[in-house]
Formats: sequence, structure tokens, C-alpha cells
Amino acid sequence: MGVMIGGVYHVEDPGPDTVEGGEFRRAEATIRHRITRDGSSGFPAEVGRYHLYAAWNCPWAHRALLMRVEKGLEDAVSVAHARPRRTEAGWVFDAEGAYSDPALGVAALHEVYAREAAPYTGRVTVPLLWDKVAGRAVSNESAEIVRMLNDAFPGPDLAPPELLDEIEGWNARIHRDLNNGVYRAGFARTQEAYDRAVADVFATLDAVEAALADRPFLCGDRYTEADLRLFPTLARFDVAYHYAFKCNIRRLVDYPRLWDYARRIHRRPGVAATVDFDIYKRGYFSPSALRNPLGIVPAGPEIDWNTGSAGEAGGAGPLGT
Repeated sequence: MGVMIGGVYHVEDPGPDTVEGGEFRRAEATIRHRITRDGSSGFPAEVGRYHLYAAWNCPWAHRALLMRVEKGLEDAVSVAHARPRRTEAGWVFDAEGAYSDPALGVAALHEVYAREAAPYTGRVTVPLLWDKVAGRAVSNESAEIVRMLNDAFPGPDLAPPELLDEIEGWNARIHRDLNNGVYRAGFARTQEAYDRAVADVFATLDAVEAALADRPFLCGDRYTEADLRLFPTLARFDVAYHYAFKCNIRRLVDYPRLWDYARRIHRRPGVAATVDFDIYKRGYFSPSALRNPLGIVPAGPEIDWNTGSAGEAGGAGPLGT
């Protein structure tokens, strides 16, 4: 994906971030300002002021897109979707159409990062939240973008104070062992690193399946930020991670409660419009010297996310609303 050094983009891809023992470690985001209701942060919660750079196949960007939908911010926060596959220029945009940038009209995302006053060094990643008025980036940390959109703008509160401790507990485990765990498995450079990662992935899926035995959502009867942050991984699991990242002990559809839960979230207003299973599959099976050198995209699996009654496609309980 290339890298920025001192505000200058370099095409050379440094490859997965791995440490001793062959384990994948994700680089931390470094642009971490906040939008606040009162504007005390320098970034006031103003309708039409912010622009979100995203990509369909990125689960971290998917988080931000989901919060934008849940808060009803589709008209308040504009979006640019990068082309589904990166090039040597990284995430790129067309001059017009579905993959163009209506805010700045850039050809590549690194051009936006280059506009930062302080020369940026790091990965050129989505999501990136941009302040169109100030002409500067707000944040490229997905978890913080999700929380600030929730806290700064009116609408349903997905991180209510009375559930915050439980939400944070789920967030920490799911991020470490599942959201990032599938990448730890897929990018592992040793058998031992892979074994540790894949064990974490399925231990966490098992824990979620158990938790859903007596509740419709992770924290009870209410859909929260924890559910929102879990969903992008579930949406990609059977079409991508199960095969491309060797997370193949079980499929999502093999978990009765979890499969019902995932489809229930998929049916929430606006959520299905943030999902594209074909793009996920083509993206994760794109040419990779380590994982898929020939770039062949498999035909399957055929999975129907629109089934709704108990017992269908592995479902074992009422889907609810």
C-alpha cells in the first residue's frame, strides 16, 4: 500500500507489519483529533463540515460507515469511496462516478494526507475523517471516529454511560482477538504465530455465541457500539477470512445464534447498503505473493444473508428486529 515519509508518498510497499516470531502487529493510527459538540477541540459538530474517506473492502472504514448510518448522518457527513483494489499509488479515485472524491477531487488518498500541515509519516489508510472548512484531517483511527460521531452528533446513543464498561470490555477483546485476530492469522509468518491467532479468533466467536444464548445483542437488549464494531468482521468472515486468511475451523453459518445475530444486524435500516460481499471476496483474494500469488478469486461460497426464519442456513432462533 506504500507509505508516507515526511509528507512524501513512497510506492515501495513495506509489507505486513510483523515482529519477532512471525506475528502480525498493526501499526497505530497517528492523526487523532476529535469532533466535539461545543467545538472546544477546534472541530465543532457542524452539519456538512466533514468528509469521510472510506473503501468498501476495509472493515475499519466499515465501522465509520455504520455509525454514519446509525446516527442518520448520510446528509451531514459526505463520503468518498476509493476504488476496491489498491494500486501502487495506494487507495485511488476516479475522476467521476461512484469511486470519485466529491470533496477535494484527488486521484489518490496520499494526496489528502500530503495536505496535512505537519508532514505525515505512516501508512495511508482509511478511514480518514477530513474537515473541509479547516482543510485538515481530524482522525484516521477508526474506533475514535466511531465514538466521536456517536458522542458529538444528535441521534441514538450507541455508547450509553450505563453500558460503557461492558461495551469497552467487548470492544477490547473483539478488537484484539477477532477484528485484528483474523489479520494476525492471515499475515502470520510462522506456524506458531498462526496457531495462536486462529485459536484466539475461534475462542472469541465461541464466547460471542455463548453470550447470545440469553440476549439479542452483546450488551443485552440494546444494539450498541460493541455490536457495530463486531459486524464488519462477521460480514467478511465466510466469504473472505475463512478461506483467504485460513480461519477455517468453523464458518459463521456454523454458529446458530451468531448467524441469526449477524443477519439481524444486516437487516437494520441502512446497514445492507454498507455491505458488498463480492467486493470483499475480490479484495481479499487479490494477488498476494504470500497468500494468493495467482490472484484467482474463488466462485463460492453461496450464502443467503436474507433468510429470516429459524433454522434457515444454520439459524436456530428468532431474528427479531
